[in-house]
Amino acid sequence: MGVAAFFCGLLLCVMGFGRWHETDSPWWLGGTLVLLALVVVGAITGGGGKKTD
Repeated sequence: MGVAAFFCGLLLCVMGFGRWHETDSPWWLGGTLVLLALVVVGAITGGGGKKTD
């Protein structure tokens, strides 16, 4: 996962939480939590490239 993708995902999460706060819609909250989970998983599992051992 690239640095730009990480920050874009983080920005979308923050915007989604703001939208959820405005609308009180559970769909915004659910979608934002799923996106946040994807960003965290991508940041954890994202390596630097091909590893040859």
